[in-house]
Amino acid sequence: MFLNKSLKRSALSTFAITVGTTLLASTVIAADPITVVSWGGTYGDAQDAALFTDASKNSGIEIIRESGASMSKACLQVESGAVSWDLVVTGSGGSASAAEKGCLEEIDYDVVDVSNFYPNTYTDHCVGSDVFATVMSWNTEKYGEPGSDGAPKSWADFWDVEKFPGTRAYRANNVDGALEPALMADGVPADQVYEVLSTTEGMERAINKIRELKPHIAVFWESGAMQAQLMKDAEVDMTTGWNGRFDNAKKDGAKVGYTFDQALLDYDCFAIPKGAPNKDTAMKFLAEVSKAEYQANLPFHITYGPTNQKAYEITTAPKELIEALPSHPNNVPKMLPVSLAWYAEHRTEALELYMELLSE
Repeated sequence: MFLNKSLKRSALSTFAITVGTTLLASTVIAADPITVVSWGGTYGDAQDAALFTDASKNSGIEIIRESGASMSKACLQVESGAVSWDLVVTGSGGSASAAEKGCLEEIDYDVVDVSNFYPNTYTDHCVGSDVFATVMSWNTEKYGEPGSDGAPKSWADFWDVEKFPGTRAYRANNVDGALEPALMADGVPADQVYEVLSTTEGMERAINKIRELKPHIAVFWESGAMQAQLMKDAEVDMTTGWNGRFDNAKKDGAKVGYTFDQALLDYDCFAIPKGAPNKDTAMKFLAEVSKAEYQANLPFHITYGPTNQKAYEITTAPKELIEALPSHPNNVPKMLPVSLAWYAEHRTEALELYMELLSE
């Protein structure tokens, strides 16, 4: 059957408009990928495998992946008016401090659904991506397996170089998770740590305790990848760091163990820098990547717990793996939850004091 000329013209016009609109939409999506910045090593690989790749595919939002996430760098971009990052992975303390400085966009919770999230794993400016713990780890060939009679059991043991002789590693260039262990090693009960740290005298007490250990600190680590490598190479005998990094290092053959006793219970989160060039698209991607279906896959790649409670309902992870996560009910009571209120108010002063110590 043939169309008459009028119908042909109408059909061609409609076709042209439809094709043009489709091409325009495709061009907009292709021209505006969002830049998602996380850390490197096994953590970045785990997020790519469990979260980013599938969330990008399922949402149709193209992403550019970068490593080297840093709230300090994000704030510098904001202050210079040259923001190039759209979504940044950060620690909860770093996000609290950055939000206090006005460096972050507010999260639109009409777009991002956190109705099934655990309490205290999201704020006005940050949405939790995973739950982790800052722990002390050690060489199991030298000190024994976790729970054995000779193994370290507290931060006081980490500081006790007579009972546990050997080299240590500690955090560099960032105060997050650095002062709390020092105070517990100095005898401050966990539930009083942030009260003590809320004064300059308390911060100086923690700094002096680290100064006491400094002659035995062979390396100040700068990243999670570095923590893992130190233990793989047996370069130090004990170090602070993140539980998931040590579990992955153990899979790679490292003789490493750790304990959740007196560990710091914390979470990583996603934040959007103020003035992000693709803020609305980043918010939509954040909504997608926060779904339980993605978080349920994360423990298979790194032993961090989900912030979305529904992930526990749908995950196929075995019981042994689930019970090894920091957010498991058996582990939470052993740890000190990180205080975001303290980091928002005192992080800048604490960081200055800590950097002075490192420069000595």
